[in-house]
Amino acid sequence: MHTTRIRPLLGAAATFALAAGAVLVGAPAANAAGVSGPAFWVDGQQYRTVGTTTDFSTTGAPASSFQPLYAFPDGTQANVTDSAPGDPGYRGGRWAVTEVLLPNGYQAALDSGDLDHDGVLDSDEELWAAAAEGDLVVGEVLRYFECPVIPLPRNG
Repeated sequence: MHTTRIRPLLGAAATFALAAGAVLVGAPAANAAGVSGPAFWVDGQQYRTVGTTTDFSTTGAPASSFQPLYAFPDGTQANVTDSAPGDPGYRGGRWAVTEVLLPNGYQAALDSGDLDHDGVLDSDEELWAAAAEGDLVVGEVLRYFECPVIPLPRNG
């Protein structure tokens, strides 16, 4: 008899947790269950992902088990990370979303960090070049989550 009363409550709690997870991950509702467009850069190659509702922020997993994913403010540009599937050091799509601050504006960060002059900071090397000049600051980890990585075709 108790299980018939608990099941609706558990269902409502699970629905709330999934909805809250989508917000924490920052995925728009349209992408929460599907493949995204360009989401981040690794060494000049763009990648997309599949929106998930995972949130590992309170699991106690060691920070070293997550890959840094540098999140630019307000959609300035796609995020940047340092490795993808097949690269040494890749941690299986477990991400430490880390805020990027642009104290002198995005153009200043591009001027000091865009080493290949393609109009975007598309590698961690470029990100750190802008940081070395003081035009980009790597802030705190905002959250930990997991999502898959899918390379975009280079020609379209």
